[in-house]
Amino acid sequence: MITRFLINAIHLKNSSCRINGTGNVPDDDIDSACASHIGPTEKHEVFNTGKAFFAYSTPVILLLGLVGNSLSLMVFTSKNLRKLSASSYLAALSVADLSTLLFYVLIEWLRRGLTYISPQTKLVFLDKDGCCQFLLYMSYISRLMSSWIIVVFTIERFTGVCYPLKTFRRGAKRFLLSILLTSCILSVYKPILSGEYTSRGITACSANPNHEFISFVLDSVYAILITLIPFIVITTLNILIVRKLFLRNRLNRDIFSEDTRIRLEFTIILLAISFFFVAFNLPFSVVWARNILHSYKRHSTSEFTPNLPDYWTGVLNITRPIFYMNYCINFILYNITGKSFRKALVEKIACESKSRNKNDSYIKCRQMVSCNTTNTTFSERSIHSIRSDNV
Repeated sequence: MITRFLINAIHLKNSSCRINGTGNVPDDDIDSACASHIGPTEKHEVFNTGKAFFAYSTPVILLLGLVGNSLSLMVFTSKNLRKLSASSYLAALSVADLSTLLFYVLIEWLRRGLTYISPQTKLVFLDKDGCCQFLLYMSYISRLMSSWIIVVFTIERFTGVCYPLKTFRRGAKRFLLSILLTSCILSVYKPILSGEYTSRGITACSANPNHEFISFVLDSVYAILITLIPFIVITTLNILIVRKLFLRNRLNRDIFSEDTRIRLEFTIILLAISFFFVAFNLPFSVVWARNILHSYKRHSTSEFTPNLPDYWTGVLNITRPIFYMNYCINFILYNITGKSFRKALVEKIACESKSRNKNDSYIKCRQMVSCNTTNTTFSERSIHSIRSDNV
């Protein structure tokens, strides 16, 4: 049954009406092909709404994501936080999100959104051999890393909360390096099986026509790796973390003591990141899966409904920016849930601002920050406790 589904899906992908789930073939090309196959019909209102929503909302998401992740990276690599293992995960997540915004979100907007705002603009170099494979490879690596950094961070917090004696010790950098190497290996198929190809007069960066079946199968496995499996792991472990914290709070009322406050903050940050990861990924994943399954059913029964592909392409374009928000929301979550993050951010900005006004202000500011943190959030006692638990 599975083999039959994949064969029919590939046959449909080679026909005039194709469904793209991984973003390597412009949706505009697919829309045109589907419309020509169905017959002369007017574009569905949802189709136009979806394209407009995608074209004008994506730049806002890009701007917020680039600024927010840059500030987050600056804070988590600061002197007061960079020695904590949790900061290593969150700093790496900021780098992965920045890479995704640059190599995936920006490129997708240049292909789909910019051409909607300015139809005469054609960035053909994006589909040229070399550039095509490089952008695909980087986008696949960064998206895979972004998802699995959250997964590994969730596992680390789960062991820290539920099995404190078995917490990872000094292993953050090792695990992050393993995620990077694994992502590079698992994503290497994409540039190998992709390139600049022309179909029905349309030249695009797409899968090699001679290997579309294996490309479709591997893309489906990749989609499961960055959505379904992280969904299951993150949701399950977060439920267990919340349950453990609830039971601990009932038995031990000093859960919010000074020694555990920062450790608890990182756990709350993780819960917020995990919740919005699922919330923002779910709509796009559901619509994508629905389109794939419906395309198989429509091909099997030879039923073609006018405007239906346009309608669901519009819905996909509406859910796409929501999916992109996953790469820009973390900075906002850090500020809402992390008191220590807010304090470190304010102090970092204050230091940078004063260093531009006076020659010696930077040294004075650093001394002021060191003094403040000694008496408040980042006391030696808290840091020693957190290191011992390997936050």
